[in-house]
Amino acid sequence: MKKLAVFDLDGTLAESKSPLDPEMADLIDRLLNVVKVAVISGGSWAQYQQQVLSYLQSNDHLRNLSLLPTCGTKFYRYNGEWQKLYSEDLSAKDRAQIIDALNKALDQAGYRAEKHWGDLIDDRGTQITLSALGQDAPLDDKKKWDPDFAKRKKIKKILEPLIPGFSVQLGGATSIDVTKIGIDKAYGIKKLHEILGISIEDMIFVGDAIFPGGNDYPAKQAGVVSIKVRDPDETKRVIEAFIACLGEEGNQ
Repeated sequence: MKKLAVFDLDGTLAESKSPLDPEMADLIDRLLNVVKVAVISGGSWAQYQQQVLSYLQSNDHLRNLSLLPTCGTKFYRYNGEWQKLYSEDLSAKDRAQIIDALNKALDQAGYRAEKHWGDLIDDRGTQITLSALGQDAPLDDKKKWDPDFAKRKKIKKILEPLIPGFSVQLGGATSIDVTKIGIDKAYGIKKLHEILGISIEDMIFVGDAIFPGGNDYPAKQAGVVSIKVRDPDETKRVIEAFIACLGEEGNQ
């Protein structure tokens, strides 16, 4: 019996930078009643608060929820209030180097958008994220820009030799995430094991970018049984199956 269900956020629990819809929020609330849950995403802590926590019931079951923003570079748990357990911060020098390399790779690939919404590069402290159409781009535009990841794979190929000491992963609808080397969703899985005391064999991971170069792939490489989904609607069916198997009164 699995003891921990781990989810990606954008493209898995919700559309890119969009809130949980009412059905998803209800399913997660129900799932928290029967099993521990974790969310590992490239999104910032502010995004977690806006997309997830604002739509979940505020009750003691939140103690069963672990949140790992920016691809596992931070870890938050609930103990009456949300507490940060660690933060793998990038130095100012590292952040400047990564931002410079992202700009160069974007230009060399020829994919700098003439029209964009908000900043193209977001410094999240523990992670630098390129959003090719801007941080506030409309969802429809984002979905059309790179549905097969081909554009971002080209940027990634140019980017990696420029910053060999960092991890480069693809995620979301238009994003490329850069963290310290070895600090990715596999690192987050390891931390979940260490902090929660749950073996990797007792975890299951659900994400939409489980392919080489995708930011969900390191979780699979860590040895977690992984389920690839197309979108949040498919994730809902997976959660329903979890609840049906574990039972509404499952053991914690």
